[in-house]
Amino acid sequence: MPGIDKTALRHAATVVLWRQQAGGSVQVLMGQRGDKAAFMPSKYVFPGGAVDSADADVVLADGLPAACALRLQVDTAIAPETLAAAAIRELWEETGLALGVSGTWAAPPPPDEGYDWAGFAARGLVPCAAAMQFIFRAITPPGRSRRFDARFFLVPATQIPGDIDDFSAASDELSHLHWIDLAATRSLDLPFITEVVLAEVAAVLRDGPASGGVPFFDNSSNRPLFRRLV
Repeated sequence: MPGIDKTALRHAATVVLWRQQAGGSVQVLMGQRGDKAAFMPSKYVFPGGAVDSADADVVLADGLPAACALRLQVDTAIAPETLAAAAIRELWEETGLALGVSGTWAAPPPPDEGYDWAGFAARGLVPCAAAMQFIFRAITPPGRSRRFDARFFLVPATQIPGDIDDFSAASDELSHLHWIDLAATRSLDLPFITEVVLAEVAAVLRDGPASGGVPFFDNSSNRPLFRRLV
């Protein structure tokens, strides 16, 4: 968008959508960034991206679980609902899958300024964050062409209305969108942080949320820190 300094640290949100196959294996939804992308070219990633100012104006049908909302408020001023709305919008734009419930918007969708909330509403759906589980936070190290303070949300595909194999409404930001077995993701060209998140996804799905809190790779300064948000 015009006027945005894309080299500055920006809030971001990502959805790790998962489903369980009849045989018990778990699959996650991933796509490939373009080879000309300024950030992580050609890498396989989850749907996600930077928060837009209009995301703060979106009224969710249901908010985040209380524990997730509290952890999202640690060491930041951005509202949890804004992060959830951004994650839902990015999922919708990049995959054509709408995380929402049937209903009428409390206020008209934000105007289309390159973001497609109107298309979401046109399906008769209101964004819903009730099934979103905050599992990871990471800040991109200094010196990168793009820097994000990214939050990762784990979401079961059962919460998506419609055909979860239909990507016909997706933008062209991610190619090769497909469901892949969790165990097979290591064969993809992945960013380091995505590998770490995938390990956390496997642990959460196997054992439940970590008792020590949400992992946080904090690279806000030149001295990297790892801690947990409790």
